[in-house]
Amino acid sequence: MAQTVLDGIDGVRAAVGKHLGYSEWLEITQDRVQLFADATGDHQWIHVDPARAAQGPFGTTIAHGYLTMALSNYFLPQIVAVTGVSMGLNYGVDKVRFPAPVPVGSRVRAGVELVAAEDVAGGVQTKMLITIELEGSDKPACVIEALSRWYP
Repeated sequence: MAQTVLDGIDGVRAAVGKHLGYSEWLEITQDRVQLFADATGDHQWIHVDPARAAQGPFGTTIAHGYLTMALSNYFLPQIVAVTGVSMGLNYGVDKVRFPAPVPVGSRVRAGVELVAAEDVAGGVQTKMLITIELEGSDKPACVIEALSRWYP
């Protein structure tokens, strides 16, 4: 997949309204889910107990919603790079939704659309709509309105 390169603040502004591309697919492994559980202290059985989860509503363990969301930071550099700036910062999110669970063993990828760019003191703030798709599902796994700030 080709990475979209935005050159400087003007390049960012010019890309508003454009779909920037897709990441590669990533398989969600039980090891990755366990590492996230250990890092966050969230050891709910639906994530970390395959035997019990096999009897649960999804028939297997599922990724934490926040793990799925956190993968946006893994996917974004595959999709877009901003050059000609001194730095970019995560500023937050306006909205996050988890429409579909992510079963262990499934694959996800992200698509990104740049939906807004507004001037802020010393730079520009962007809103990127990040849709984390679940392979074979009609519903996305996660939809994020991510805010970033870029400084020349």
